[in-house]
Amino acid sequence: MTRTLPPRVEATFWSLLMALGYFMLASLSLHATKGEDNIAAIWPPSGYFLALLLLMPGRARPAAIGAAAAASLAANMLSGAPFLMAAIFTLANSVEAGLAFWIVRRREGEDLSFMVPRAVASFCLAVIAASMASALIAGGGTMLAFGGIGLDFFLSWMTTVALGMLIVAPPLIMLTRLVASKALDNATMRMKIEAIAVLALAALITAVSFEQSHFPATFLPVIAVIVAAYRVGPFGAAAGMLIIAGIAAWLTGQGHGPVAAMEASVKEQVFFLQFYLLALQSTALPLAASLVVQRRLAKRLEQSNRWLVQAEAAALVGHWRVDLMRWTIHWSDQTYRIHGLEPGAPVSVTTSVEQYVEEDQPAVRSILEEAVRTGEPFEYQGRIIRADGKIRYVKSHGSIERGRGGRSIGIFGTVQDVTATVENARSLEAARSIAEEAANTDMLTGLPNRRSTLALLNRALSAAGEGRVPLAVAIFDIDHFKQINDRHGHAVGDEVIRWVGQRAKATLREEDVVGRYGGEEFVCIFQGPSARSAELVAERIRASIEKADVYAEGPAHVTISIGLAAYASDASVEELLHRADKALYLAKREGRNRLRMAA
Repeated sequence: MTRTLPPRVEATFWSLLMALGYFMLASLSLHATKGEDNIAAIWPPSGYFLALLLLMPGRARPAAIGAAAAASLAANMLSGAPFLMAAIFTLANSVEAGLAFWIVRRREGEDLSFMVPRAVASFCLAVIAASMASALIAGGGTMLAFGGIGLDFFLSWMTTVALGMLIVAPPLIMLTRLVASKALDNATMRMKIEAIAVLALAALITAVSFEQSHFPATFLPVIAVIVAAYRVGPFGAAAGMLIIAGIAAWLTGQGHGPVAAMEASVKEQVFFLQFYLLALQSTALPLAASLVVQRRLAKRLEQSNRWLVQAEAAALVGHWRVDLMRWTIHWSDQTYRIHGLEPGAPVSVTTSVEQYVEEDQPAVRSILEEAVRTGEPFEYQGRIIRADGKIRYVKSHGSIERGRGGRSIGIFGTVQDVTATVENARSLEAARSIAEEAANTDMLTGLPNRRSTLALLNRALSAAGEGRVPLAVAIFDIDHFKQINDRHGHAVGDEVIRWVGQRAKATLREEDVVGRYGGEEFVCIFQGPSARSAELVAERIRASIEKADVYAEGPAHVTISIGLAAYASDASVEELLHRADKALYLAKREGRNRLRMAA
């Protein structure tokens, strides 16, 4: 509302609001319950002054402070105080509000909230510091001007203005913010009726307690303000305290109630009432703020638990905890579902381990025992047998909870159904193996292709170079293969290549390798004993192919030429193959269908 006003109108509005409110409250307080030295038991104008300073815009404060000072001076003089005393009191009241405002803003900025315990503590600290400064100014100034003022005046003044700020400022600030934020409009009628009923009950209980002195019933308003804090929150606690303080101070000032009936001086009665109200206020506001925090935390915890349940269900992850002191275990609902059990079914530590298949149980026990012994985090994977008999793969992560002295008191862990992951990994591994086999296999013959053959030969050469395994390599190809293709067609040529490759493989020993090197050319790798008798084995391959018939549609006979090279400190695969290839060229030059050894 004030932001839309021109600066001068805004300053005038707040100045009038300050002056009228301060003057009325000061006049009423000075003529109501009074203690010695004409100081009221509660000084509401101080709370009103501080509340408006915290609520109004910064540009309106200077004029409003001047208006409050004028109202204070007028109220004090109308009550019979000399001008000098009224001026000293006005200065003290102005300093207390200004100092409290400065401390609050310095500690909390613009975000003073009576729903936060830390902010409530900052507000109380500011009020106490400001009240002490105000009492020093009022007491010191009065002593210098009039003399005869002592410790009683200082304590009375400090508690009076402190009560005024503690009791009056919070409900005014909270009510103004509720109205400005339209929170009251959003409240249901039931909530409004309940708040009015609770505050009315607090007023009734206080009136009954302080109107009579037959029964010591001052504890009843304490119950009322606690109920207000629980049911209405911080505003209920603050408003309830304002109602209780106003009724208690007014009735005590009229000579009613248990405080007025005390066999003590008026000064002592006022001090007792002030102590009573301070004790009540120091309970109400912190209690209300703590309740707000507790409810917020409970709401967050409820929300977090709800999100946790949803997250566990979506990720197929549950959690569990073993109490090592009581030897009990707790499962989350998702953990029950992973095991195929109804949530809440009785489980024990022993039965939890026995859910795993028999072969996995020793490993699970060993990992958990080692974790308890060392205190280190753990991880394991195993298979469980669900209640429906199905076997599922699960993975657990966890850590050890330590108590005093470092003793292990619990184990907390998570359990995740990873069956799909395991099955996918197996499928991927199978696909990888198939792909790798395809990448290393010649599609026509089913033998290792050139890439795979060279890789095998590299490994064999490394072993031979280290002096561990003898090595020999043969290169052979099909004689007059071009004529076969030209006469019988490429399909027959492919069949001949396939037949030659399979015939060679059938002739070799298990430790020997034959691979298709390219076209109609093949490579044989002989290791160990085969390398020593490589010439005999290679000759057997040549003879086996020469003597066999291929098939009716193709050539009646097929022959091969072979070049053989034994390992002789060759530096590379290329050198070894080059020697075998030269021997093959010699075999072809000498008439084909024969084997020649490399020099």
